[in-house]
Amino acid sequence: MKAIDLTKYQGIIPAFYACYDDAGEVSPERVRAFTEYLIGKKVTGVYVGGSSGECIYQSVAERKAVLEAVIEQAAGRITVIAHVACNNTRDSMELAAHAESVGADCIAAIPPIYFHLPDRAVAKYWSDIASAAPNTDFIIYNIPQLAGTGLNSSLLRTMLSVPNVIGVKNSSMPIQDIEMWRDEGAIVFNGPDEQLLSGLAAGAVGGIGGTYAAMPELYERIYALVRAGDIIPARAIQDACCHIIYKMCSGQGNMYAMIKEILRLRGAPDIGSVRAPLYPLQPGDEAIAAACAADIDAAIAQFCC
Repeated sequence: MKAIDLTKYQGIIPAFYACYDDAGEVSPERVRAFTEYLIGKKVTGVYVGGSSGECIYQSVAERKAVLEAVIEQAAGRITVIAHVACNNTRDSMELAAHAESVGADCIAAIPPIYFHLPDRAVAKYWSDIASAAPNTDFIIYNIPQLAGTGLNSSLLRTMLSVPNVIGVKNSSMPIQDIEMWRDEGAIVFNGPDEQLLSGLAAGAVGGIGGTYAAMPELYERIYALVRAGDIIPARAIQDACCHIIYKMCSGQGNMYAMIKEILRLRGAPDIGSVRAPLYPLQPGDEAIAAACAADIDAAIAQFCC
C-alpha cells in the first residue's frame, strides 16, 4: 500500500456544481460563495469539474477559472480534488498541470469517451495525465455507464504502478467493484449516492457524490454512523436519501437544475441553472424542488438533531 494521507479523503466530498451567472457564464463570485457554503456544512472536501460540474460543456479556460476560485476561497480548509479529464490528452494534461500549480490536493480523470479504446491506450492516457502533475495524488474515475469504458483489475494494477496513482472514484453499480479495487491496493471512494452505506461497508474510505451538496447533513450522518458501527440507523437515513433522489429525478428538467433550485430553497447561494444541452427546470418542476427541500429538512430534523 502506498503512503497516503487518508485524513484528506475520509468522509463526505460533494461533487461541486457548475456556478453560472444570470447570462449563463461561469461566475467566479458564485463559485466562491458556493465553496464557502459547503465549508460551512463541514464537508471533508469538494470534487471540482466532474459530471456535476458540467465539465464536458465547459472550456479549458472556464475549468481553470472555476478551480482557481474554489482553491482561493477554500484556502486549505478542505480537500480539493480536481477532475481534469477532457476528451483529448493534451487538454487533460494542461488541466492536470494547472491543478498542481494552483495547489489542488488531488486530480482525477475519467477514461476517454466516444471511441472504445483498448486498455493500453486508456493506460497511456491516464499515465500521461499523471505525469503532468507528478507531485499530486491521482484517482481514476470509473463510471462505465456514461464513459462507455469500464475499469478492470488488470488495468488498475497497471495504473497503480504509476507513483502518484492512489485510488478510484467508483461510480459503477456493483458494490463488488469496490471490494475488487481495494483488494488491488487502491483507496476507493463510493460514487453512487444511493449506495453510500453499502460502499462504506465494502471498504470505501468515503464518498464523492452528485447529490451530497443538496443534503450534506444526511450523508455526513450516514458516514458517522457507519464509522461507529451503527448500521441500522444509517440504513434508515440511506433510505430517506434514496427516496429524495428518486423525487429529484422525477421532474422534466435536468437533475442538476433541480438540485440548484433545491439549494436555493434551502438557503444556499444562487448558482444559476444548467448549460445547454442540459435541460433547465420546466413547468411543474418548482413544486417537485419544493417538496424535495421539505423532505430534506424533515429528514435532517429526524435523523441529525
